[in-house]
Amino acid sequence: MGFFKFIAFSRLCVALLFLAELVTSVGGIGVNWGTQTTHHLPPATVVRMLKDNGFQKVKFFDANSSYLNALSKSGLQVMLGIPNDMLSSLASNVEAAENWVAQNLSTYVSSNGVDIRYVAVGNEPFLSTYNGTYLNTTLPALQNVQAAVVKAGLSTQVKVTIPLNADVLESSTNLPSDGDFRSDIRDLMLEIVKFLSDNGAPFTINIYPFISLYNDPSFPVEFAFFDSSSSPLNDKGTIYTNVLDANHDMLVWALQKNGYGNMSITVGEIGWPTDGDKNANAKSAQRFNQGFMTQYSAGKGTPLRPGQMDAYLFSLIDEDAKSIQPGNFERHWGLFSFDGQPKYQLNLGSTSSNGLVAARDVKYLAKKWCVMSQSASLQDSQVAPSVSYACANADCTSLGYGNSCSNLTAQGNISYAFNSYYQQHDQLDTACQFPNLSVITDNDPSVGECKFIIMIQSQSMSLVGSDGSRGRGIVPAILVSSLLYMILWMP
Repeated sequence: MGFFKFIAFSRLCVALLFLAELVTSVGGIGVNWGTQTTHHLPPATVVRMLKDNGFQKVKFFDANSSYLNALSKSGLQVMLGIPNDMLSSLASNVEAAENWVAQNLSTYVSSNGVDIRYVAVGNEPFLSTYNGTYLNTTLPALQNVQAAVVKAGLSTQVKVTIPLNADVLESSTNLPSDGDFRSDIRDLMLEIVKFLSDNGAPFTINIYPFISLYNDPSFPVEFAFFDSSSSPLNDKGTIYTNVLDANHDMLVWALQKNGYGNMSITVGEIGWPTDGDKNANAKSAQRFNQGFMTQYSAGKGTPLRPGQMDAYLFSLIDEDAKSIQPGNFERHWGLFSFDGQPKYQLNLGSTSSNGLVAARDVKYLAKKWCVMSQSASLQDSQVAPSVSYACANADCTSLGYGNSCSNLTAQGNISYAFNSYYQQHDQLDTACQFPNLSVITDNDPSVGECKFIIMIQSQSMSLVGSDGSRGRGIVPAILVSSLLYMILWMP
């Protein structure tokens, strides 16, 4: 009798361990680690920062050996991305998918102890702004990567998914219950959903209340937040008090209507920027992210999916090399600034400090800045081309109406542009030689909330891709012209 009790107890222990592993794989909050920065914090520093802040999962938009090596035996679960510009080659050649898996999965999982749980094939490939560019390659790429994962013997541990924007959904009434997949891609979406379901992978969706507000001035601002007193949305008796829950459950309805009501859902990106738009500031970002984390930590879920949500905050660190084509806010999604310093108080519910923990041992360049010379004139014919050049090759997205540096004078705006260029170019003397306009100073020119940065010392690393839906760090000429007007002529 004792023997059988022992066997039963052993089986119970195994079952409990399996359940604990299952809960762990879903339960901890994750974060997106974007890497489109001109100056990188050392990967080991960022991994330590992730652990100091209690993150359990990290999501990348691309594979890079430096970051993966730093995650070796870290205990952090990883979602590894494949950028959109690789979809065509992976779709047309299964050997390309096998090579990618061998190089970026097998090596790190088997030899380096990196806990890779997901591969994200593309990022928001069906955005309407792409005009169908990836419609014919996304599913074949997904299929080939899945086949390669199976061939490598990793399909039990590693699931393959596609992060999709919420714009793959539509509703004629804006009610979640009337939601379905967008009519122009519905058949393709159903093929993808079936494939994901057949292989035990989640549906990954990115939800951005801020983008809804940015794109639609009539959008009810308070409905974007979790602590608002705005009028709730009554969907045939189901009450929604915020847009995240409504968007999430619109997906649930779309899945239910098409026979996949039990499919697991992962929120791949959720966050709020701190600069670059009148609605992007630290106060709103703190309000939104804290509201989300409070709901998340309580395991509240949504009306149709109560219980803890699987989610990744967007994002960990500001990225000063991202494209600003969608808007200046794109470089300001980070919980932390470029140097790993917290931008506001946020309780993730995972540390004893009840706040964000800064990166440790960050090394900076010298305390000096490049500014407009007091002897220079605003009427100098070189001012406009100099500012235009600086902003096209650095980051001026904090300037302009409603942004953190909107309080600067014209001279202050010009100094900010010069300094941004100077810091991004490692304080080279030649980077502060705007003709008869600039001078190097050791007096901090920061004004109030507008900080003139000192750049960090950076390791020599190649700039890897990041958010595939938003592209590389190219500043369109029309945006440079707009910035130039604001810098020179707006008070």
